[in-house]
Amino acid sequence: METRIHEAAKRLQQAARTGRPCMPVRHIPDMTLEDAYAVQELIIAALESADNPRVGRKIGLTSDAVRAQLGVDQPDFGVLLADMEVPEGESLPWRRLIAPRIEAEIAFVLGADVSDTSPEAVAEAVDYAVPSLEIVDSRIAGWDIGIVDTVADNASNSLFVLGSARRRLSDFSPVAAVMTLRRNGEIVSEGTGADCLGDPLRSLTWVAAQAADHGRPLRAGEVILTGALGPMVPIARGDEFSAEISGLGAVSVRA
Repeated sequence: METRIHEAAKRLQQAARTGRPCMPVRHIPDMTLEDAYAVQELIIAALESADNPRVGRKIGLTSDAVRAQLGVDQPDFGVLLADMEVPEGESLPWRRLIAPRIEAEIAFVLGADVSDTSPEAVAEAVDYAVPSLEIVDSRIAGWDIGIVDTVADNASNSLFVLGSARRRLSDFSPVAAVMTLRRNGEIVSEGTGADCLGDPLRSLTWVAAQAADHGRPLRAGEVILTGALGPMVPIARGDEFSAEISGLGAVSVRA
């Protein structure tokens, strides 16, 4: 198992370092989904440091539209590091990207550790919600991915942007939110909170259980990107994106 995990990690790390995408890792003999999470952890462990700590999680493949786009049939999760955050309104660090796409999401910031992964306890752990944009990318050539590929590749995560608006769950219903994503002023993606595993809070509960099962439960202060509310959209250099999530607010970034 160690040989194939290190082979997959080396392949993805080289792609990230050189900007030249690699072949899928799912074809490495005997690779499993659990192996893929081990690859992800190996890569993240090499990137994190005291100056670049883990700051949260991202949940992927929560939207039927995105799963259809990528041909996968279940959600997954990845890790957020501090250097993955791009301040709102600023430009994306293009040199870090290969074939980027963008999604609009609801993010939750936790106010307490999550030791109880029941839906009620997980919701109580939320401090507030913010609008967010996730810049997804693939170190796999041509986005030719299956679930093993995207999990190993940190759930195809690259960067994220958080909006400034904050709402308590007592003042905001994530499932009822309506999302509109614009590229250069034109609408390119739409969806609702219900398009994220039926409810973004359900997505949060799912990752809380997964994180606990993998030995790294969710902690106070972490940012959780709960998943796309509509189809992901390719990014070209020079594009400007803005997303509006009803009841929550707006967030923007430029490429």
